[in-house]
Amino acid sequence: MECPKEIVSLMHSYFDGDIHPDEERQLKEHLRSCAACAAHFYELNKTIAFLQCASHITVPSSFTATVMGAMPKEKKAARLRRWLHAHPILTAASLFCLLTVGSFASSWNERGAFSVSADEHVIIRDHTVIVPEGQTVKGDITVRNGSIRIEGTVDGDVTVIHGNKYMASAGQVTGEVEEINQVFEWIWYNIKERVHHALQSLE
Repeated sequence: MECPKEIVSLMHSYFDGDIHPDEERQLKEHLRSCAACAAHFYELNKTIAFLQCASHITVPSSFTATVMGAMPKEKKAARLRRWLHAHPILTAASLFCLLTVGSFASSWNERGAFSVSADEHVIIRDHTVIVPEGQTVKGDITVRNGSIRIEGTVDGDVTVIHGNKYMASAGQVTGEVEEINQVFEWIWYNIKERVHHALQSLE
């Protein structure tokens, strides 16, 4: 015979501590006469006792770190591959920058021929560009694989790549003077030039 659902409800009320005395008597009488309900009541009682006991168990503060430390380490290659797949644009930009810097660095060793960007009001002797005293060169001067001696005035910037600059006491430069004799200076110079040309094309 199936027991009424009311008996199970009385069990829950009993364990919750809000059962009426008359209902408690009814429950106990039923449990004495029904072995199935008595077994169910016993199992519920054991479960509640276990939960009450377990509620006092505390986990050490280092438990999470210990468990995570015991887990197998992810290989660096797999971690890097996942990061690259998650950031495709940044990966492409980084690769482009790496290749660009690499090409600049390799071109540093290819010195090439002597050249100068200005040819008016200057004197060229061997691999030395001379701005004579009393002369004014308007605009920037870039000397590659040579030197520059400034005795007059340069109304602009002076850049010497793979060379040296010499300033006479009367020499003047209105802009910046830069010597590029290191590979990192060469890379930075090329980057600035690329940015400058890109900005000019946008204007």
